[in-house]
Amino acid sequence: MTGTEMSHTPSDVKRVAVVATGVIGASWAAYFLARGLDVDATDPSPGAEARLREAVAQHWPTMVRFGLADGASPERLRFHARLEDAVAQADFVQENGPERIDIKIDLFRRMDAAAPPATLLASSSSGLAISAVQSECKHPGRVVLGRPFNPPHLIPLVEVVGGEHTSAEAIARAMAFYSAIGKRPIHVRREVKGHIANRLQAALWREAFHLVEQGVASVADIDTAIAHGPGLRWALMGPFMNLHLSGGAGGIAHLLDHLGGPIEDWWHDLGAPSMTAELKRQVADGMADELGGRRSADLEAARDALLLDLIRAKAASATLE
Repeated sequence: MTGTEMSHTPSDVKRVAVVATGVIGASWAAYFLARGLDVDATDPSPGAEARLREAVAQHWPTMVRFGLADGASPERLRFHARLEDAVAQADFVQENGPERIDIKIDLFRRMDAAAPPATLLASSSSGLAISAVQSECKHPGRVVLGRPFNPPHLIPLVEVVGGEHTSAEAIARAMAFYSAIGKRPIHVRREVKGHIANRLQAALWREAFHLVEQGVASVADIDTAIAHGPGLRWALMGPFMNLHLSGGAGGIAHLLDHLGGPIEDWWHDLGAPSMTAELKRQVADGMADELGGRRSADLEAARDALLLDLIRAKAASATLE
């Protein structure tokens, strides 16, 4: 997707605050900058500003390939020592702090007190309930979860979840904002642990660990089974659409009539392993064997280059988009 293909950012969102600038926050910052937004960032860690600017510089060539919006520039990044200063002029806040509920509650309490009244406050939390996060805010109606999928500067998915006191307007505005900057937001309609994508991943991980534990397959064979099998189709279409296409002319209804029973039988046979020290050792040793001396940094670079090509190819396909 190029900058010219991307819809314009809503006129009411011109400045985004990025709160906490670790791996996820820095990735968000690079993406927001590439979409032509002003970014105010803050992080209390020593050396955070230098690390953030270095990360943005590392991501920028990818952002250029992705396609920059008009006016996009790393020069539109400002760093603030104080959280309150970073959010004081923001139209939208993306928080990426540690996955601890006490820290999240305090961050949102402070942001709620300092941000303009109309500013949306979004958290990148992997699994915390937004109802708890917004619990000490005076204006909890504007607090949402805007959970990205790593790395946010490449992966389009964002899960939007409201808490007990989140307004329908806030959900709609968050969905519209993420859509306008080229993301693919989905509305998680009820708070559940891990949201949607992480729960689906966890289901696959559980069986993968079980198969290793039972000696059915090696770590490398399981990775091959997914990466060179169903994972290729899942990168193009979701599980239900793939089932539908597998049903031929009768679609998913025909498939479920014929394979619904066997699928349910497989469900009953799936494992429920415990994360024992021995299992962790098995998996770690298996990963070392699979790596075979290859550097993780090289694998990440190759992954990201292919991801970018795939995302751009999907964006060019009206059918798959």
